Parts: sequence; structure tokens; C-alpha cells
Amino acid sequence: MSNEPTTPTPTPRPGLLTFLGGVGTVTGSKFLVETDHARIMIDCGLFQGLAEYRRRNRRPLPLDPADVHAVVLTHAHLDHCGYLPRLVADGFRGPVFTTPYTARIAELILRDSAHLLQEEAEHANRHGWSKHRPAVPLYDDKDVERALDLFDPIPHGAEVEITDGTVLRLHPAGHILGSSWAHLTLEDGHTLAASGDLGRPVHPLLNPPEPFTGADVLLMESTYGNRHHEETAAREWFASAVNRTLARGGTVVIPSFAVDRTEVVLHQLAELRRAGRLPAGAPVYVDSPMALATLQIYREAFAARAPELRPEVLAAGEAAISPEPFELIHSLQESLALERSSVPSVLVSASGMATGGRVVHHLRRLLPDPRNTVIVVGFAAEGTRARDLVDGARALKMYGTYVPVRAEVVNVPAFSAHADAAEVIDWLRPAPPPSATYLVHGEPAGSEALRDRIDRELGWTAIVPRSGERVLVR
Repeated sequence: MSNEPTTPTPTPRPGLLTFLGGVGTVTGSKFLVETDHARIMIDCGLFQGLAEYRRRNRRPLPLDPADVHAVVLTHAHLDHCGYLPRLVADGFRGPVFTTPYTARIAELILRDSAHLLQEEAEHANRHGWSKHRPAVPLYDDKDVERALDLFDPIPHGAEVEITDGTVLRLHPAGHILGSSWAHLTLEDGHTLAASGDLGRPVHPLLNPPEPFTGADVLLMESTYGNRHHEETAAREWFASAVNRTLARGGTVVIPSFAVDRTEVVLHQLAELRRAGRLPAGAPVYVDSPMALATLQIYREAFAARAPELRPEVLAAGEAAISPEPFELIHSLQESLALERSSVPSVLVSASGMATGGRVVHHLRRLLPDPRNTVIVVGFAAEGTRARDLVDGARALKMYGTYVPVRAEVVNVPAFSAHADAAEVIDWLRPAPPPSATYLVHGEPAGSEALRDRIDRELGWTAIVPRSGERVLVR
């Protein structure tokens, strides 16, 4: 038997958390967690909206992507997954952990994003409006395919050991199909949770978020940190806006996110149709290729009786999101043909913030006519056309010219799939207090208001971090 002294096992150092995005804004969510043996990025989102934010997509990250062991995606919205192909182009080769439905929807989102980025670069090169010579897209189709090959879907509730001692578990977040809040146990035993985008307990299609059970450090979204959703009133505003527009012979155009928001809008229109509050002859059109592809995934979720879906929605089946008569617009020719129609109708089209996609063409045509109405049905980030409309813009710039805004504009933020301030507090309340709660993914006013409310009502230590700041997980 040897008498040589044994070398003690070194105590793991505390984890280090870096805020790479999603701070001071509702876009670009990226959070890096580092331990002795792991570098894990929670979400990998694209910055959108103001030019100063979009320019940040081009700045190199303060890390070597090849050194990142894994990416965890909370859900498939572009501001949470849209930077992933660039990370891959710059050297990331690790697994991407997320749920099966998030993986499927992210495939649609990322392919569409690459297409739009390539189109934008080609347009800039043809017309010479970019300062880059030549303009090059942030990433292309090949980068997206390489990123998709890295996806490693895991179901809600399953535990995955990313590296020795670092364990991930995903929980339903009730925001969109497949969305999660994430819980990480680090090498030293400390824990970190990230809310992703937290859904609402009253989401018409999805079950409420699984309750927060606690963590040493929490990343909490604060999109609506200073807002209260007027649920009943909002649905009445929506119904009234639709009815008075159709009555005066106008068209209702609803800029709607292709993922989840379109399904929620269709559910509300179906309810109005069943209640006799939407004229039987008024057609509903869905004009967005991505929305149609996402709608098919939701239909498959209905057929598979996905546990995320509410029991009453499963009982109704596809009728829950089918406001008959409604037509799916597939081709560009069909979309252009809508311009020749004089029939009062409801038109649902992406993108939700009117930053691109077919809805921009429809807005250019419909905004000058006071018979028409634009209904904004969710959060509109600063620097987007939807935000300009909500803020009372008298003209919008599209395709190099200004279009007058004479149509009625109705803002219905309660259709958002983000929890409001009270719903966030209710989600947090049963859990033991973290040592620190960091308010992310919110504009400054929302983050600061939620920080003050968490301090006042829960007595927790809540902080609004700075971009690039580093803190210990302990």
C-alpha cells in the first residue's frame, strides 16, 4: 500500500456569466456561461430594429466561437436564434440543445433569414446603397445548413449532461410552440435559470408556463416589465376594429409574426366567426410563406396531441385556428392578385413589426386609404414600422419613398405572447429568491420598472445589467 499523499481534487471555480446581447433592448439575446470545463451560450439571437442595434450583428463577439461547447435555444424567434448561422460560420461546432418543435420552427426561421439577408445584399450591390463594396450577407444558406446539422433536440423535462457536472433541463415556457425556460446546474453545484420569453397563463392555444422552481441566478425577460395586458378589453378592441372597417368597405391588415402570433390571430378570428361577430362573407387571407409553413407544424402538433396545447384546443382540433372561409396565399402571384380585390377582407401577413416580408407591400397599398385599418397585435420594437405606426407616424418610408398614413391604426398589445409585469411576478412568487435576478430582453423603461416591482413586491435583489458586463454565478 502506497504512503504517497493523494492530490486533492481542486474545487471548481464559480461560473461566470457574460451579457452579450438582449440588454437594454428586446433583441439580440445572447448570454455566455463559463465554468472550468464548459462554455455554454444561452440563446444566440439576431439584433433587429434600430440601425445601431443591427450594426452589432457585424461586430465580432468577444470570444472564439470554436471555444463554445454548446448553445441552448429557449425558442425559435429570430431574436433568440437568428445569429446561430453566423456563430457556425465563425467556427462553432458544438451541439445546439432545444426542444423538437423549436428545432423544426427554427429551421424555417433561419432559412428565411438567410434568404432575406442574401436578397438585401444583392439589392444593395445592384443599387449601390451599402457602404460595403461589395455588400456580403451576414450568413448564407450553407451556414444555415451547417447550423441545422448541429441541432440535438431534447424533450421538456429531460436532463442532459453537457459536460462533466454541467446539466441542462428545459421546461415549458408557454410562449410559442416548443418554447422553454432553461435550468443549468454548473460544475460547482450552483444553478442558473433563464426565462427565455415567458408566455402568458391565458395564451389561447398553449398551456401556462411551468412554474419557476428556483435557481441561484435568474435571467428574467422584461419586455412588458412596465405594462399590464387588458385581456378582455383588447379582444373587444380587436373585434370592434375589424367590424367597423369591414362595414365601411375597407380591408383590415394585421402585421403578424409568422410563428405563434398568426395562429393566435386566426384563433381569435375563428371565435368571432363562430359568435357571428365576423361577417360570414368576409374572407380572411394568410399571406406569408413562413406563416403557412409554421401553421402546418401547429396542425401536426394538433394531430400528435402535443402536451403543450390546451385540452380545449385539442378537443376543437384544427377548427380552433380555421376562421372559415379563409384562404392561404402561397405564391407571389396570388399575393399580388389581392391588390386587385375590392372585397372587404381581413389580411394577416408577416412580418409582425412590418420590417420586411409581404406585409410591407400591402401596407404601401392600404395605408393611404382611410377606409382601411392596421391592427398591431404585439410588441413593436423601437425603430420598426409597426412602432412608428403605434406612435402616430403620418408617413412611413418604404422602398425609398414615403407613404402617407391615412388608414386607422389600432394597437392591441395584449395579443402579445409575452407575460406582462403582473404575470411575471406571479410566475416568480412561489420560488425561493435567487441571489440575483438579472432583467434582460427589455427596453430600459420596462427593465427598470420590473426591477423596482420585484424589489417592492418580492424583496428580491434585481439588477438591470449592462451590455458586456460579467458577473459570477453563486
